[in-house]
Amino acid sequence: MASSNFDILQGSPNSQVVLHVPHSARVIPRAVRAEIMLNDEELAIELEEMTDTDTDLLAFNASALAEVQPWIFKNNLSRLVIDPERFPDDREIMNSIGMGAVYSRTSTGAPLRNANDERDQKLLEEYFHPYARAFEALIRDRLNEVGAVTIIDVHSYRMNEHLNGVNKGQRRPPVCLGTDRFHTPDWLIDLATTAFSRIGNVIANEPFAGTYVPMAFYEKEANVTSVMMENREDNLVDAGMERSSEALAELIRGIGKISG
Repeated sequence: MASSNFDILQGSPNSQVVLHVPHSARVIPRAVRAEIMLNDEELAIELEEMTDTDTDLLAFNASALAEVQPWIFKNNLSRLVIDPERFPDDREIMNSIGMGAVYSRTSTGAPLRNANDERDQKLLEEYFHPYARAFEALIRDRLNEVGAVTIIDVHSYRMNEHLNGVNKGQRRPPVCLGTDRFHTPDWLIDLATTAFSRIGNVIANEPFAGTYVPMAFYEKEANVTSVMMENREDNLVDAGMERSSEALAELIRGIGKISG
């Protein structure tokens, strides 16, 4: 299945694993670009800072290495259009720094867009909600087919923290493991920690916490489990990409053995 805004790449019929790749793209539709206040050079710098570069390649590599291929849901648009992993309301902590579902500030805290609630609502209606509905439908279909779903949320992060952030002064290990108290059971934490240890030291929820679950299942459906893989950017180049791909594939295989 595909949309101009996202791709859903079919995995094995019996796979319970869905790789979610929300931040790997740099595409910004022309109408959205017109509302962004940065010039082209400034926008190129911001995209370099904010894009989880090659996390789509990481997902594809790991899928090819896995014995049972996972499903992959990949965002085709930059997170500067909308960020599909934010709450679209006052629950979102990143609203405090202008980086909620629709960003108004850059990674340095500079203005990205002028304030315009009507425009923001249109962006949510055109991009955020269709994305969320499609991801929810995929998870529901997988749940109906195989009885359980494990989402692996695939991200990367920079060596140095951004000026505009809510997680100042935290450690930045080779791998940050994002967990949720309801949707990340101990067995999944153990599998992920063991698999990702081949990359380097693994720390949970630092500098980034949590993991993505569609709102229809959030804190309601225990058979939807989820964990976030935050690779530090230096682990996605050269031999680091090979290690990271094999580590992610190891986690996928481990989930398959438990579910099988």
